Amino acid sequence: MRRRWPPAVVLGALGFLALLVLVAMLAPVIAPHAPGRVAMGKRLTPPVFSGGTWTHPLGTDSLGQDLLSRTMFGARVSLLVGVCAVLLSGTMGVTLGLISGYRGGWVDDVIMRVAEIQLAFPAILLYIAAMATLGPGLWKIIAVIGVVGWVSYARIERGVVLAVREQEYVTAAQAMGAPVGLILRRHILPNTMAPIIVVASFSLATTVITEASLSFLGLGVPPSVPSWGSLLADGRDYLRQAWWITTFPGLAIMATVLAINVIGDWLRDVLDPRLRI
Repeated sequence: MRRRWPPAVVLGALGFLALLVLVAMLAPVIAPHAPGRVAMGKRLTPPVFSGGTWTHPLGTDSLGQDLLSRTMFGARVSLLVGVCAVLLSGTMGVTLGLISGYRGGWVDDVIMRVAEIQLAFPAILLYIAAMATLGPGLWKIIAVIGVVGWVSYARIERGVVLAVREQEYVTAAQAMGAPVGLILRRHILPNTMAPIIVVASFSLATTVITEASLSFLGLGVPPSVPSWGSLLADGRDYLRQAWWITTFPGLAIMATVLAINVIGDWLRDVLDPRLRI
């Protein structure tokens, strides 16, 4: 029997994500400094608990930019990219999976063969190749991650649709002459959303890591836009004398991904009746 997260851990993960969303939304108001403000006289200032001052609680980077403010604004990028990319890939994948599973025949063959061809290439190589061609950009990275990520949704949706379309209520709707669009929208799609929601929650965590990885390589958002990945890249040359530049953005990524995965596990427990037996 699979071990479940204690309720206190799940509530803590939900609370952390709620706080993260609030901080991201209010970053322009609550951030102590402008994220791009350069102060060379204060460069590499340590955190307050390591000899610094409360003016820069988490210290500053090599340009004297406040690390707390940049981490707050980096949350906006990670959450925006994660949510928008998941919505895009989920919409594409669910739509194609519905069509593939319900229609069958050559339509199913074409969609699944395209999915298998894409799966033959490592996703990270597709991301790097696409972003190297298009250049850095917030909406570009959302589009690339969203388009590449549709396959998992389509395969899962197709599998569920193949089972649901044989149910009696679907057969009855077909016998009554209901339009295909109505059958898909009212009778099939609502009964296939549970596994899709679980997949989306885990995909959100993967997308946060992907965005940070691409920004670390200089292929994500532009350098002028603070993101957790670019903060890691800025601090890699100062690991010995300014460990805080990479530590705090790294902790933010770790905590966010962990919280999302905990919630994903909880959603799987709630939405899969087999796990409640």
